[in-house]
Amino acid sequence: MRANVRTVAFVLAGGVALAGCATRGQLREAIQAQEAALQAERAERIAADERLAQDLAQLRSDIEALRREFDARIAAVEKGIQFALPVHFDFDRAEIRPQDMAALDRFVEVVSKHYPGSVVTVEGFADPAGSAAYNKRLSKRRAEAVRAYLIDKGIQAQVRAVGMGEERLVVPGAAADAPGAELNRRVVFVIESPKVDNSIVMIGSAAE
Repeated sequence: MRANVRTVAFVLAGGVALAGCATRGQLREAIQAQEAALQAERAERIAADERLAQDLAQLRSDIEALRREFDARIAAVEKGIQFALPVHFDFDRAEIRPQDMAALDRFVEVVSKHYPGSVVTVEGFADPAGSAAYNKRLSKRRAEAVRAYLIDKGIQAQVRAVGMGEERLVVPGAAADAPGAELNRRVVFVIESPKVDNSIVMIGSAAE
């Protein structure tokens, strides 16, 4: 009888030991799996940070190219980034001039590359010749002409047009053929996007 008890006790002890070994093995496997997951997550974060740094570097380069090649004026505003490109209009006209198309084409590239899905507002302006009501309509036609051009070029953004009339004159009082009047007949772009990074804008570079 005592022999049988010892045998049962031995078997039970062996079973507990085996169970303990299995538990420790499972624990080691769980820890290793967790460490591997953490390492993979860390590697993905590092890769994402590197991609972001590369994207920002490219964005800065493209912004500087706009400034250098087209004398674009870029500034941070409350809603995003404001671009003032050298896109002007002949007196009492709303057609885009051929010499301004290259700047618009580059703008399409920058927005589609760095701000896809953003909202771009085209603000049209007029010089103070004529009535305020007429200038409001004329400035809206200018903004709509530019909007149609951007869409035709395949810009990857939502584009809307607004007419500002003779607000925010660059050269106060300059109208028709007066010096500086052409600067008042212009469009300005505002990019609204959750991805907009105002750190790429050199504050102090006025947009208008």
